[in-house]
Amino acid sequence: MTNPRAIEPRMKTAYELAMERLNKTAPAVKLSDAQKKELAELDSKYAAKIAEREIALNGEIAKAGGDFRAEELLRDQLATDRKKLQAELEEKKEQVRAKK
Repeated sequence: MTNPRAIEPRMKTAYELAMERLNKTAPAVKLSDAQKKELAELDSKYAAKIAEREIALNGEIAKAGGDFRAEELLRDQLATDRKKLQAELEEKKEQVRAKK
């Protein structure tokens, strides 16, 4: 006697259905090894830039020594710098992905 469930196809999860729709509208882009290497280098470079800014501004925050307004301005500056660098990174990554 065979198991009736073994014959019936299983229902797909919402994730599987969403991924199928996504692949129909925007198929995954195949990247060359050179593009993958360039993307990894960009990630590394920008991670270092962000860390450098964090170290510099955290040092300034420590020097502010209880001046809450100065500390707040420096933290805002750090957040702004981080967002700017992330946007710059994404722009450069898109340029690499667009190369054929």
